This record gives sequence, structure tokens and C-alpha cells, in this order.
Amino acid sequence: MKRSVEAGHKRYFLTELLFCLAILSVFLPWKVYPIVFLLASVIFFISAYQLDPKSLKKFLRQPWFLAISAFVLYACGSFFLTTNGQPQIRDSLIKMLINICFFITGIYRLNQLDKASLVRIIDWTMHIIFLLCFIQLLVYHQAFHFHLLTGASSSAKGSALYNKELFFWGLSDKNMFGARLALLGFIYLLIPLIRDSRISCLRILLVFLLAFLSLSRTPIVALLIGVFLVFWFFAKKPIRAALLVGLCALTPYLFVKVLRVDTLTASNDGMGVRITYWKAFFQHFDEIRPWGNGFLKGGDFLRRHAAYYHGEPHIHNTFLSNYLELGIVGFISYCLFLWFFYRYCIHMNNLRSFWLAVFLPLLAIMMILYSGYDNDIILYLQLAFVLGTFQTIVKEKIKIGF
Repeated sequence: MKRSVEAGHKRYFLTELLFCLAILSVFLPWKVYPIVFLLASVIFFISAYQLDPKSLKKFLRQPWFLAISAFVLYACGSFFLTTNGQPQIRDSLIKMLINICFFITGIYRLNQLDKASLVRIIDWTMHIIFLLCFIQLLVYHQAFHFHLLTGASSSAKGSALYNKELFFWGLSDKNMFGARLALLGFIYLLIPLIRDSRISCLRILLVFLLAFLSLSRTPIVALLIGVFLVFWFFAKKPIRAALLVGLCALTPYLFVKVLRVDTLTASNDGMGVRITYWKAFFQHFDEIRPWGNGFLKGGDFLRRHAAYYHGEPHIHNTFLSNYLELGIVGFISYCLFLWFFYRYCIHMNNLRSFWLAVFLPLLAIMMILYSGYDNDIILYLQLAFVLGTFQTIVKEKIKIGF
């Protein structure tokens, strides 16, 4: 009996360790995360099945699992029917399979863990991640003699900050690094809310500082949405009123200095590129086959129809990309996956306000980035699931502090 308990504790610790290593691995400059994800997937599944074999059959009947399985199977079929096994497309398919496998086995296993211990380890992991992100951004800015410390006048200037020779942590792409900061940064803000019933203003300031230093508008917009929802759902009425007044007062500054609306449609602006691509999508919608143009074939479509094309493999919108590449089946199955997983989360812990605060910023980012199966999205959903199923939030007990 004692040995059985000790073995169980070891499996719990191994799961926690592998999960946090998986989070850290996506920030490393070497592509080691697929190995970590695969190893973790195997350990997660074996540990979960050994603990409760009967739970597997019920888990495999979950609607969100069936929806994401349909998406993956259709993507695999599209790959084999529409490509000649090009290395880049093949690698993307393998990436998708590994990420989805890690997501499914992760949810299966994480649902069995002691959340208090796991959240504590995740919190320390986040401390390390964001400290190194801060150092990485300082290294970038130092190379520019801190001339861009107060912001960049254009998206192109912001991208120039990311010198690949100085890259050691995070990502060497401005927009993707910014999106990762936004998603994991928002999780970092939610930890004290769930664990301590406290909205941490210090964490909010620190994450916004990182977002500002990244020179990417994506994390700032996503974090504004997320933080606004947190205060709106969980703060008292006077705080919500002050939040609205403050947001209205800051709106002109945000539009001019942060969103840079004066250059929003320029060809060298990230948002201008997106608008051009989306315009091409709708103008040539009749040239997209109902079954899709093929897995990772978005670049071919943009090369033919966009007013200009900068070489991206997708259209900078998860949902448009899914329809363009995988047609009606891919689009519907992915949307159903998100919806059913949202419903699954509510079923596990009926915190509707919390889950809305989690999913809406994610959807905002997915509207301008990602292909849908990126490791950032996978980790974000898993981390949100851990926090949301930890314990119930009592709104009356929530305090605002540092």
C-alpha cells in the first residue's frame, strides 16, 4: 500500500515536471519542444490510464475530442491528396499531430492532478519565463542603443529590433513573440485571481511592460481585452466605472501611439498586410474549393491574388486559414472543437465569467494570427483548464492588490 502511494506521488511529480518543461521548451532557441511534447504525451497517457482505465472510454466520447479528431483526420487526408510531401508542409503536419496529441493527453492527465501543487509549480515556471523574456528584450533594445525604448513609429521598425544573432529566448519574430507574451502573460495574471482571490496590479503592470517593450501591438490589444474583462467580471461597481472612464480617456493615446492607426493600411505595416490578405480572401472567395485548397496551401493563394505578398504560409487569421486550406469540414470541425471545449470547461467548473475572460482574448488573437494548432494555443488552453478547474471563485472575496 505504501509503495503504491509513493509510486502515485512520483507519477504526479513527473507529470508536473514534464508539463512545466514543455512550457519552457517552446521558449528555447532550439527546436526541442517536439521531443518534450512527445515524451510528455506518452507519460501523460500511461499515467492517466493506469490511475483510472475506465475513464478513457468516457473521455474519448467527449464532443470536443471528436471535433478535433475530425479536424486532424481531414488535415491528414488533405495533406496526402494535395501535396507531394514537400518538407515544409510535411514538418507542419508533424507539428500539428504532435501538438494535438500533447493537448489531448495533457487534458486527460491534468484533470486527475492536485491543482494546488501544479499551480504553484506553474507560477514559478512563469516567473522564470518572464524574467528571461525581460532580459531578452533588454538585449535587443541595447543593440539599438535604446532608441526604440519608447516605441516604434512603424511595424517594420519594430521588427528590425529582433536581431536573430542576439536571440536566445522566446521567439525571433516580433508578432509571434508578442502573441506568446499576451497569451502566457494573461495566464500569469490569472494565477493570483484563482489561487488567492486577488487581482494583482503588479503583475498587470509587469506584463504590460513586457508587451510594450516587445513593440508588438498584438499583446497590448489582447491584454487590454483580457484585463478589462477580468475587472469587469470580478471587480466591484465603482472599480468598473473608473475602468470605463480611464479607458475612454486613454483611447486617443492608444489609437495614435499604440495601434498607430495613421499607418494601419500601409504595405509595411503588419495590420496593413493582414487587411490586404483578408481582402484577397473575400474578393476571390469563389476560387476557394468547398473542400479546401489543401493543407498549408494558403501561401499559394495569396501569391496569386493578394496585391502584395510577404511570404507568409497562411492568411493571418485562424478561421479564414482553416476554410482556405481545409474547406467547410476543416472550418466547422475547428469551430466545434473550440465551442465544445468551452462547454467542457464550464461543465468541469461552472465559472462562466472566468471562461469568457479566458476565451475572448484568445479569439481576438486568433483573428489576426496563428494557424489553429500552434503550441501557444495548445499551452494556453491547457493552462487555462488547470486554473479554471482548480477551485471556485467567490466574487465577493476578490480583492485588488499588488
